[in-house]
Amino acid sequence: MCEYTKSDSLRKHARAVEQVMRTYARTRGKDVELFGLIGMLHDFDYEKYPTQEEHPYTGAKILAERGYPEEVITAIMGHAPYTGVPRETLAAQALFAFDELTGFIFAVTFVRPSRSIREVTPKSVKKKLKQRSFAAAVSRDDIEQGITELGVDRTEHIQFVIDALAQIDEELGLQGTLDITS
Repeated sequence: MCEYTKSDSLRKHARAVEQVMRTYARTRGKDVELFGLIGMLHDFDYEKYPTQEEHPYTGAKILAERGYPEEVITAIMGHAPYTGVPRETLAAQALFAFDELTGFIFAVTFVRPSRSIREVTPKSVKKKLKQRSFAAAVSRDDIEQGITELGVDRTEHIQFVIDALAQIDEELGLQGTLDITS
């Protein structure tokens, strides 16, 4: 990942999605390492190959050449709806359900006065989702489709992502600037 991704923000996004994927795998009795790998690598090629013609196709080719499992490659291909690759495994569905939402929750966190994920609630995320001008590049349709495909409650899903990210808030720069415990 670091060979292809130099920007701190994209590396943090990859780490965040990895964290949420690992946490989800743990709760479902699935392969934590596999889910984590998928989360970490899903956008590794994006910085060098950002167009729809290149991402994630180039990354999938690189991963195949390096011997990564087909399940990893297929899940990564499925996280981009325009590839047409179906999300048939739980890992693929989870990646799609967590990717856009994770980035959106970062944006919500950064507009909080404290800049702390510990102050973000599902209610505040849902409110911002209704504001189309806020984090306009984030696909609300993909977020909703991911929730539907995973078959989970919307509020619980958002809370799950918040809680998973809060576990590594300092590493992600989401710990905030104010002491919210006093």
